Amino acid sequence: MFFKLGILVTTLLLATIGAQAQSVTGSIAEGTVKRGTVARGKVVLTIPEDLHVNSNAPNSKYAIPTTVKLTAMGIRLGPVIYPKGKTKRFSFSDTPINVYDGKVEFGFTVTVPRAFKGDSLEVKATVRYQACNDEVCFPPRTREILISARVR
Repeated sequence: MFFKLGILVTTLLLATIGAQAQSVTGSIAEGTVKRGTVARGKVVLTIPEDLHVNSNAPNSKYAIPTTVKLTAMGIRLGPVIYPKGKTKRFSFSDTPINVYDGKVEFGFTVTVPRAFKGDSLEVKATVRYQACNDEVCFPPRTREILISARVR
């Protein structure tokens, strides 16, 4: 009884650690954008050494792809550029899966109209991913961040 409870607690702890360990950050044009121009932005997903996340195109119908959705008011956002990822084999899958590991950058563009009102802009980034280790995948997670930049 105690052995089974110990396994359950360990499994739940590992699942919680695996799902929570990623960090999401972002930036736009080093923090300042000029009206009437296009600037580059990025969302960065940092994945701990012992984990990976499925790429945006994981090559498996069972793997949940990583997605980045951007929203903002008063500016135009370009499409998210997803990196290729690395194709790897894992014990839990019969087919190789395309994954991200380490630090992954998702690029996009921001177009600020000349008539933009205000002295700053804000982009909401919603990142959905499924973290895995070499043996198991954890439930998918969604993280939201706000990325801001000064407008001059």
